[in-house]
Amino acid sequence: MRLLRLLWVFFRVGAMGELAYRTNFFLQLLESAIDLGTALGGLAVVFSYTATLGGWRPEEVAALIGVFFLVGGAIRLVIQPSMEQLIESVREGTLDFTLTKPEDSQLLASIQRVEIWKLTDFVLGIAVIIVSLGRLGTHVGALQLAAFAAALVAGGLIVYSFWVILASLSFWFVRVENILVIFQSIYEAGRWPVTLYPRWLRVGLTFLVPVAFATTVPAQALAGRLSWQTLAGAFALSALLFVAARIVWTRGSRRYSGASA
Repeated sequence: MRLLRLLWVFFRVGAMGELAYRTNFFLQLLESAIDLGTALGGLAVVFSYTATLGGWRPEEVAALIGVFFLVGGAIRLVIQPSMEQLIESVREGTLDFTLTKPEDSQLLASIQRVEIWKLTDFVLGIAVIIVSLGRLGTHVGALQLAAFAAALVAGGLIVYSFWVILASLSFWFVRVENILVIFQSIYEAGRWPVTLYPRWLRVGLTFLVPVAFATTVPAQALAGRLSWQTLAGAFALSALLFVAARIVWTRGSRRYSGASA
């Protein structure tokens, strides 16, 4: 509940700042619509030549694209802007304002900046998932929906922890923005099932840069392809990465010397 209250406070602050430039909403909506249209258009072209893609039916891949937009919207809504702000604060020596507040510093750093217009990607992703579920029809049961929700939580925690680890490298290195850009570029591979890629790339997108757990695994739950072993592995990895992120953050923040040092 404390996390939700804090997130709501930062959301309101971000909203007040962004509402001064309401044209940005329509520009963001247009950008998201073009991006989604391009993704679905490419999907239509691929399935005009084949009935399945690596065993995935069109509506299953459409659900995957919905998950891709949903998770990507959440990343760009709060995780990415907050981590970028963290890196800038460390470089400029202004992280003191976060570390001296009577709340967990990692929590505050993780939600300190909210770009509300990125909700368009989030909402469009949900809409695509709902439409895809309608096309899947009776193939999706309550158990699959529960597995989907669980996989989405595990994948979200994995992505968040990975971002915290990357951003915390700024405590040791001067500029790490390029690493975040590289991750965002690699995330684009999540538009398609990672099972379609060569083995070496599947391993990389699963364990080195955990894109698979953010997009493919939740979509597998909707498609009825997710095993309990994979779901358990996703939660185990999420717990491991969360602990690793906490350790990296704690050790990194101890090295920090800001403007007041």
